[in-house]
Amino acid sequence: MHIELGPLRPDPAMLVLGLTLLFLLMFALGVLLFPRIERLRAERWDATEGRTERAEAVRAEAEAVRDAALHEIAAARHEAARIRQEYAEHGAAAIAAARADGSRDREQLLTTGRARIAADHAEAAAVLRQDLGGLAVLLAGRVIGEPVHTVAAERRTVERFLAAD
Repeated sequence: MHIELGPLRPDPAMLVLGLTLLFLLMFALGVLLFPRIERLRAERWDATEGRTERAEAVRAEAEAVRDAALHEIAAARHEAARIRQEYAEHGAAAIAAARADGSRDREQLLTTGRARIAADHAEAAAVLRQDLGGLAVLLAGRVIGEPVHTVAAERRTVERFLAAD
C-alpha cells in the first residue's frame, strides 16, 4: 500500500534532521529544563504546603509534650498531697505526744507542788505553834504579873490546848 501524499511528502534528509533536532530538544528539556522545573515546583510546595505539614507535626509534638507535662504535674501534685497528709499525721502524732508529756509533767508538778505546800503548811504550823506557845506564856505572865513559863513547861498546857483544836 502506497499512498500518494503529493506536496506533503517529506524529504528524507529533512525528516532525519527534524527527528534528530526533536530528540535533541527532548533530551535537552529532559536533562536541563524539566529537573529545574521539578526543583522549583518542589521548593514552592515546600514553601506552602510543606510548612503546613511541618507546623502540624510541630503542633502534634507540642501537644504530646504538653500532655506529658500535665501528667507529670498531676503526679507531682498527688505526691505533694501525699507528703502533706503524711506530715499532717506526723504533726498530729507529735502534738498528741507533746500533750501527753505536758499533761504528765503538769500532774507531776501539781503533785510535787501539793506535797511541798503540805510540807510547808506543816512546817509553818509547827513553827506557829511553837511561837504561839511562847507568846501565850509571855502574855499570860504579863497579865498575871509573874512568870508562868516554868509552870507551863512542866504541865505542857499550851500543847494540850493546841492539840484540842
